[in-house]
Amino acid sequence: MLTQDRIKELFFYDPESGNFFVVKNRKGSAKKIGSILGSKNTLGYVEADIDGKRYALHRLAFLYMNGTFPNGFVDHKNRDKADNSWSNLRVVTHQQNMQNNIAPRKHGSLGCRGVHKYKNKYRAKIVSNSKQIHLGTFETMQEAADAYLVAKQQVHTFYEG
Repeated sequence: MLTQDRIKELFFYDPESGNFFVVKNRKGSAKKIGSILGSKNTLGYVEADIDGKRYALHRLAFLYMNGTFPNGFVDHKNRDKADNSWSNLRVVTHQQNMQNNIAPRKHGSLGCRGVHKYKNKYRAKIVSNSKQIHLGTFETMQEAADAYLVAKQQVHTFYEG
């Protein structure tokens, strides 16, 4: 298991930039001393292989700074999955992590989260505490999207929009 001592032996974490820098060459690694560790995965998170295991760098930031991996999810406050600056990271529950999500879901999406086509109109809904709340049916997609955003600020108290 990766420890704080081991990670500090290999890397320096800059809390302001969120970057990890190589400070010691590792066997089998092409990374040179001083280079930035990690690369984006298909979801946009920065990851790296360390001692034969793949790690998300936003979780490694907690190990580096606190000595332990976070107990829970790590949320990027500004929703930029590659911004691992310390001030941008916080430990959250799954529900809180979902509240900070504004991207529309892929399946059947109109491009607005919480808005679905209903007959010739647009229906808005939001989920709070695992319950769907119907916000109304609207003439335009923009009216439905606006209703969703108003409701989001009221029921998703963790959201920083």
